[in-house]
Amino acid sequence: MDLEDMTAAIGKAVRNARLAQGWNLDRLAERAGVSRRMLVQVEQGQSNPTIASLLALSDALGLGLPQLMAITNEPTLEVTRDRHAPVLWQGQAGGHAQLVAGTAPPNVVELWDWTLEPGDSYDGGPHTPGTRELIQVREGAVRLTVGDHTEILNTGDSASFTGTLPHTYAWSQSDNKQTSAPVTARFTLVVLEPILREPTGKEPEGP
Repeated sequence: MDLEDMTAAIGKAVRNARLAQGWNLDRLAERAGVSRRMLVQVEQGQSNPTIASLLALSDALGLGLPQLMAITNEPTLEVTRDRHAPVLWQGQAGGHAQLVAGTAPPNVVELWDWTLEPGDSYDGGPHTPGTRELIQVREGAVRLTVGDHTEILNTGDSASFTGTLPHTYAWSQSDNKQTSAPVTARFTLVVLEPILREPTGKEPEGP
């Protein structure tokens, strides 16, 4: 799925979920903490939303990000082929993040494949209460900051942390003494959002 098709699919999913709740644009924008203008652009497929915006919208709609991205409808087996997962973040230096698999509510699990090039950094805002994140570095090194705590994770290192704190993944120089050349960092990330609540309350259907 290319970027244009992906943004169109996201927009359709957001609009359908909003209308299923009987919410107008203002109601969803308020619940998600996003601007009405941005929401209109998302629903019309005119905007490539950030990960933070997608998380806010999916949480407000009670869907979970994998379901919003139509990655899962809970089949017995679902396969995402290499390089076919949607790219939801692109770094200024060339890195990217792909949501490769996930589950539907109530317990949402997201499986991510991240790549960071030298100079790349991603700031993640706090998630919903109870969220946990698990990371394992497969290549290079990552500077992980959670709240006020920072650790350098080298190839093979792993960590788990609460997603309710602001956190940052950033490229770091590897501790590998055999090479001084910058090495692309690649890591696997799992995000668990337990018991994502269904939205409540109905309003007259709007535009």
